[in-house]
Amino acid sequence: MPELPKFENFNQDIADAMLAGHAKGQTGIAGYLGINLVEFGPGTLVAEMDVAEELITPNGAMHGGVMAAFMDHVLGVVCYPVMDAGKWAATTEFKLNYMAAIRGGKLTAKSEVVSMTRSTIVVRALVENAGRLCCSAQGTLLIREPKNKS
Repeated sequence: MPELPKFENFNQDIADAMLAGHAKGQTGIAGYLGINLVEFGPGTLVAEMDVAEELITPNGAMHGGVMAAFMDHVLGVVCYPVMDAGKWAATTEFKLNYMAAIRGGKLTAKSEVVSMTRSTIVVRALVENAGRLCCSAQGTLLIREPKNKS
């Protein structure tokens, strides 16, 4: 299997700021789901999420849309420390493979940047629950310039 990019441009200050921001508490979907960023590396991210009771369907398993939101978040967040400061990543597509029902516990996601050009990033991620692989994902994100506030 080919080696992943090295990302000499990895910005530890951006990674640290994102870790600190999540530690203070998030708003939006990350806050609602309780997504915690655990560790950044050059083009890599580990994130966790406790499976709250309100995310379990009447059938006793976590709704697949919750996993999709979790994966969309970790596929995007991993990009920021390797992009130029001020740019942002916009998900254009991602694919999920659900492999096991989630009935509780904690989700642990590991995402990694597979490829990066000036305008796109391809990211993949794996999620474990209770020691088993439960979801894999791959997505493409556009790298966008900051919007002018004129």
